[in-house]
Amino acid sequence: MPERPLAMFAMTAENVPWIFPPEVLARLRACVDIDPGLVAEDFTAPRVREALAGVEILITGWGCPRLDAAVLDAAPELRAVLHAAGSVKGFATPALWERGIAVSSAAGANALPVAEYALAMILLAGKDLFAHRDRFRTDRAFPMGDILPGVGNFGRRVGIVGASRIGRRLIELLRPFDLRPSLADPYVDAAEAARLGVPLLPLDDLLRSSDIVTLHAPLTPETRRLIGRRELALMPDGSFLVNTARGALVDHEALVDELRAGRLSAVLDVTEPEPLPAGSPLFDLPNAFVTPTWRARRATRWPASASP
Repeated sequence: MPERPLAMFAMTAENVPWIFPPEVLARLRACVDIDPGLVAEDFTAPRVREALAGVEILITGWGCPRLDAAVLDAAPELRAVLHAAGSVKGFATPALWERGIAVSSAAGANALPVAEYALAMILLAGKDLFAHRDRFRTDRAFPMGDILPGVGNFGRRVGIVGASRIGRRLIELLRPFDLRPSLADPYVDAAEAARLGVPLLPLDDLLRSSDIVTLHAPLTPETRRLIGRRELALMPDGSFLVNTARGALVDHEALVDELRAGRLSAVLDVTEPEPLPAGSPLFDLPNAFVTPTWRARRATRWPASASP
């Protein structure tokens, strides 16, 4: 029987049992020699540094430290980085690619639960469920004539910002519904948008024309605060912003101002900062629906990120 390659976890330690429950961990240990008690949260830790010298495979996840040249110099046997999460941009450096180390990610497995969450929030937002829930709870009455006009998803315009894996999966999930999706992404051309089955718009035009805007762009220096005060002002009165991507895509101070004015509503599964401080006004604004990131949309599916 061939010797199993030496592997090590590199992620936030508390995530390991979520991503690798006993049955998944057993399958992994049949393939590689790995100590589940040794998790690299910091590559400078003495025990981790010692283990790096012989590691052939790093199994990474959320919270993986950066794999810079110094770390890679300390891991001369490293052949592969297997990321049990989505994007590797948070820890991968040019040195990783320059050395020809194989890199894979579970972005596809990660995309479905996030897209499902976004779909659910879009459908509920189209029915204005959050406002009507609060009104019904307060009034203990259901005034049909006041509530029903304008409620529903038929013909709602949904603007998707970012043709990421999650954004593309969401486009697929939206197909059975009587919605009108559009896409803004500077890296997608008209031919690709046509293959996806959605019209391609400049971001400003998408913001102006959408009843619901849902964010699925990666966080990069270019996309930080992509949705700022100017962009929020372009959105129609009564529209919704849904963010399941990264909190820093949105200028939260500007968003709070719009929410306080009552002009927009928001569904936020990610925030900036994260977690939100207890005194954040987002907890109390009636037109802000905030859920805790990760657990609200991924927890039961985490093992899929580690499974073949």
